[in-house]
Amino acid sequence: MTNNGFAVQDPNGSNKKAIAAVIVFLLVAIAGLTYVKWLPYYHKAFDAAVKHSIGASIVSGKNPEAPGPSWNAAWEYAKAYYNSVWKAAVLGILLGSLVQVLLPGQWLLRVLGKTTFKSTALGGLASLPGMMCTCCAAPLAVGLRKKNVSVGASLAFWLGNPTLNPATLIFMTFVLSWKFTLLRVLFGLILTFGVSYFANRFAGSVQQLPPEIDAYRKEISAEQQKPLLHRWLRSIWTMILHIVPAYVIAVLVLGAARAWLFPAMSEEMAGSLIAIVGFAIAGMLFVIPTAGEIPIIQTMMSFGLGAGPAAALLITLPPVSLPSLMMISKSFPPKVIGFVASSVVVLGILCGVIGAWIL
Repeated sequence: MTNNGFAVQDPNGSNKKAIAAVIVFLLVAIAGLTYVKWLPYYHKAFDAAVKHSIGASIVSGKNPEAPGPSWNAAWEYAKAYYNSVWKAAVLGILLGSLVQVLLPGQWLLRVLGKTTFKSTALGGLASLPGMMCTCCAAPLAVGLRKKNVSVGASLAFWLGNPTLNPATLIFMTFVLSWKFTLLRVLFGLILTFGVSYFANRFAGSVQQLPPEIDAYRKEISAEQQKPLLHRWLRSIWTMILHIVPAYVIAVLVLGAARAWLFPAMSEEMAGSLIAIVGFAIAGMLFVIPTAGEIPIIQTMMSFGLGAGPAAALLITLPPVSLPSLMMISKSFPPKVIGFVASSVVVLGILCGVIGAWIL
């Protein structure tokens, strides 16, 4: 690659070392995803097909409404949530740190570093095997941004993980209905590829490399001369320090506020436009484990929630949450984060209106 007439060398050294590093990353990713995601979801799909359920709602269990705000409500939700996601969260931080030290920067720039729709599409497609929730995928998005991957490609990868999760779509079809799955795929594609692509416009001009090429070379060269273990430990410690505190605090706050975010409603209100808008906002803020929206929707509908608000939750619960937005806040411009959050709410409202008509 050249910039202003200067050739920039691959910061990962020789081709052999770069290939070896990519292979190591892929092996770790495949082993981790097999253990944490692929095998458990394979067995869970059969349970969903037979039982037409994948468990109780993490919001309220089998009750019609969540417990009132309290420290105990916060603690109980945090325990249930982290018990469900801790393995994936550890894997997400591990892979997010390894992205920074193993994947060749020049290769990532060529494939995912542009603001074109192609880079965004490749980022979204790369998310499909991950099947992570928004908070577990956030460290990977942070790692990609630190390697100068474009805003659009990083967002597509981050949003695609929870929104277009193939396992969740299978569970949804068995537990809810194919109509819910169709809505999820339609709006999930718009969010993952459309919103991510247009988010590039809110990021300003994106430079793939700094203009001071010589300084850039020296910085990369000095960093690469340090031992791999040193670079990885530094990367993972920085990620934990910047991500975990906000993650823990936000989950506790949202766990305590469940009853306010998902209140019991009268029969008249349960299918109203006000309910659609309210649940779209609540769903965007709330944090759930992978596929957690399915039992939440199933339980709430069994107690009278209308199809419109349920469809709004279908789109707004998985892709983002207050904790995940806080986790990526230092890696994306504020305008981008605001655009994504508001887009999720708007798409949730549209899905709710359509869902009230077709479900």
